[in-house]
Amino acid sequence: MTGMTSTTRPHLNRRLAEFGTTIFAEMSALATATGSINLGQGFPDTDGPEEVREAAVRALREGRGNQYPPGPGIPELRTAIAAHQLRRYGLSYDPDTEVLVTAGATEAIAASLLALLEPGDEVVALEPYYDSYAASIAMAGGRRVPVTLRPDADEGASFRLDLDELRAAVTDATRLLLINTPHNPTGTVLTRAELAAIAELAVERDLLVVTDEVYEHLVFDEAEHVPLATFPGMRERAVTIGSAGKTFSFTGWKVGWVTAAPELVSAVRSVKQFLTYVSSGPFQYAIAEALRLPDSYFDGFRADLRRKRDLLGDGLRAAGFEVYQPQGTYFITTDITPFGEKDAYAFCRALPERCGVVAIPNSVFYDDPDAGRSQVRFTFCKRDDVLAEATGRLRRLGS
Repeated sequence: MTGMTSTTRPHLNRRLAEFGTTIFAEMSALATATGSINLGQGFPDTDGPEEVREAAVRALREGRGNQYPPGPGIPELRTAIAAHQLRRYGLSYDPDTEVLVTAGATEAIAASLLALLEPGDEVVALEPYYDSYAASIAMAGGRRVPVTLRPDADEGASFRLDLDELRAAVTDATRLLLINTPHNPTGTVLTRAELAAIAELAVERDLLVVTDEVYEHLVFDEAEHVPLATFPGMRERAVTIGSAGKTFSFTGWKVGWVTAAPELVSAVRSVKQFLTYVSSGPFQYAIAEALRLPDSYFDGFRADLRRKRDLLGDGLRAAGFEVYQPQGTYFITTDITPFGEKDAYAFCRALPERCGVVAIPNSVFYDDPDAGRSQVRFTFCKRDDVLAEATGRLRRLGS
């Protein structure tokens, strides 16, 4: 009989050897251990609309979704997703063949990449990127090719995409573009002109596009979210990913979705059924109601987050950070060089002991950590008193 002995250590397969515990788990555990304010992981510290929560309770009590829901998602939610896409963006999707409900956007990303990539295919992605992108590409046997967003020369401006670099990154081995707008972690919102250029490139080179748009309702100031699928030639080649967690402040419910042409949704569904099969039964009924909330909810939520962005941004500047103004999302990227610091990871590891605050080092979102060596990300989706207390603590860094 053969097998592992007491001294044998199991190993991850070589595709995942570079991935260990996520930075979010590590820093959240550090926040708990030190009693620090957690401005690292992007989850709100208040619940979303009461009527949406009550809809979930009602579904539980009425026995809707307590057993396995349909594999593609309950019809009520798929219909609500399609209606949302039509009402907000003029995109028409068939709820039965072009909408798929997933266990959050993270599963949607993984299932899409596993479904659409062959081993060795290149994936061009905007860097810095959310950490599940790299892991999902690796699991699919693909090779990631980063195109790095860089701070604009104008002081306080956000990060921008170099379209020439994007075009140069595409080779004959490129299968897919992985686009994220509004962009986590930088807060960049791609412009109509940038999205039009991406669409033209995808059509010209016959590329699929997976577009992560989970922060679609969190855009500020003059920025505008425009789905990539609305551009010429993209309806049949774009897999659009959305999520209820960020829009309705119920991140623990893990309700996400994919909208795409029937053959693309069918491919993603074939993978999804062997990942979670189904999930979030009663919560699907609640999100179906949430997506039908009036525009006043979305407008009010966006205005409240913009105010929190400004509250945290002003506090970070007062504490001595260089702040890159985000146009969207939950996050502000800063630079720590004004403190004479250069290593964001070491800075974030020490920050809880120094002043009782947890943040995320952006260096973990780059293939080459040096590209984001001095960048630190903070989240502002917290109560006003928490943000005020955190920025007050961070002022200790300058003393």
